[in-house]
Amino acid sequence: MRLRLILSLIATVTLPASAINTAGIIASSLSAPCLEYKVVGICYWLLCTPYGCSVKTSVKVKHYIPDLVVSSYSNTGDNPWSEMAFLGVSIPIIAESGGNTNARPSNEKTQTRFKNADAIGHPSSEAFYKFLSGFGYSCSGSATAFQPYFISTLDALAWRTGLPESLYPEALIPGQREVKQTGDLWGNVFPRAGALSQTHDYKVGAVIAQRVADIVTRAGQPHVYLPLTASHSPGYWPPESVQEGKTNNHKWQMLAPRLDNSCAIFPDRSTLDTYSDKLAADGGYAWALWRPYSCCQRRGQTFLGSTGG
Repeated sequence: MRLRLILSLIATVTLPASAINTAGIIASSLSAPCLEYKVVGICYWLLCTPYGCSVKTSVKVKHYIPDLVVSSYSNTGDNPWSEMAFLGVSIPIIAESGGNTNARPSNEKTQTRFKNADAIGHPSSEAFYKFLSGFGYSCSGSATAFQPYFISTLDALAWRTGLPESLYPEALIPGQREVKQTGDLWGNVFPRAGALSQTHDYKVGAVIAQRVADIVTRAGQPHVYLPLTASHSPGYWPPESVQEGKTNNHKWQMLAPRLDNSCAIFPDRSTLDTYSDKLAADGGYAWALWRPYSCCQRRGQTFLGSTGG
């Protein structure tokens, strides 16, 4: 009864076109299509007692968890997640303003746009895990709610200059590390900075979000950030680093300027789509980053192995 009531409230959440609040983000996490809960195999454990040893089994499950809220927005301090916008306020001289770095007439084929970006721990821990418990045994995520993992104004040197990554092979050699589909190049992942040559604002916002996820889910990157990584342990398999184009590695749920109940990777539609329904008037976008976790219940002292994905 309580779960049905929560789900019914999702449809009644109304937000400004260009912003979302914490309550809306929490409600959006109760998405079965994004969760994608599956029983994928069996785990084997060795249980030993004073009376001898035996092999026990437990079910292995796999599902996605919303780890982060990743925002990309044109004007410094205008994070669409309203309660967390204060984290990205401008820093005099170092990180001010934003928008188009090289404005051109609208009929030009190229335009350089700049966006700030933030990656903050998804706030829906308690509500989400209550929702998840209805499916059966579940895995724990690796992110901490409301924890700032990346704030572009604090990474101003790399985010605004593109150095040193603009000198990396991935940035210099065409065809490497790109967000694209046949006939529709959205942009390159490297350099992982705030500027992108692209005329379509939604595609700019998406590529910038992809860049942030690429940074945050890896350790030792030349940026100012807090890595979101986790180690494997017996019966627990956290996700790998985010990689663009991989359908089983991560997925995005749009939160602003509109709230979607489904998830996808970028590019998320046909090459013929104009994405006009996803354009933000103020250039502010936000997505929940969902990542896959696999786990099984411990049934003994020693993990022997598992079957399934």
